[in-house]
Amino acid sequence: MQTPENPYLVLVLLMAAAVGFALTPLAAAWAWAHFFSPQKPGNDKNDTYECGLASKGDAWIHFRSEYYLYGIIFLVFDVETIFLLPFAVSFTGLTVGAFVAMIIFLVLLVEGLVWAWRKGFLSWT
Repeated sequence: MQTPENPYLVLVLLMAAAVGFALTPLAAAWAWAHFFSPQKPGNDKNDTYECGLASKGDAWIHFRSEYYLYGIIFLVFDVETIFLLPFAVSFTGLTVGAFVAMIIFLVLLVEGLVWAWRKGFLSWT
C-alpha cells in the first residue's frame, strides 16, 4: 500500500467527511422546506406554542435559586451513589487498596451531605 505524499491528507479527508456528515442533513432539511413545503405564514404558525396552551404574560418570572441547589445536590448524590454498585458486586474480591479507596469515596460523599445539611440547603422552608 502506498503512503500519501502529504501525511495530513488523511486528516483533511476525515475532516471533510465529518463536516459533510454534519452539513448534509441540514442542507437536505433546508432544501425540503424551501422547495417542497408550502409556505403558509399566519398568526397561528408564528404564535409561541408551549404544551398546547397559549402563552400568558411575561416569560421572565422570578424563580427561586434554591431549586437549583436541590437539583444539583440530588444529581450529585444520585450519580455518586451509582458508583457504589460495582463496589457492592465485587466486594469479596477487592484488594485492601480498593477497599480503602471506596471508604474514602464514601467518607467524602457523607461529608458533602453533612455540609449541605449544615448550610441549610436541605430544608424546604
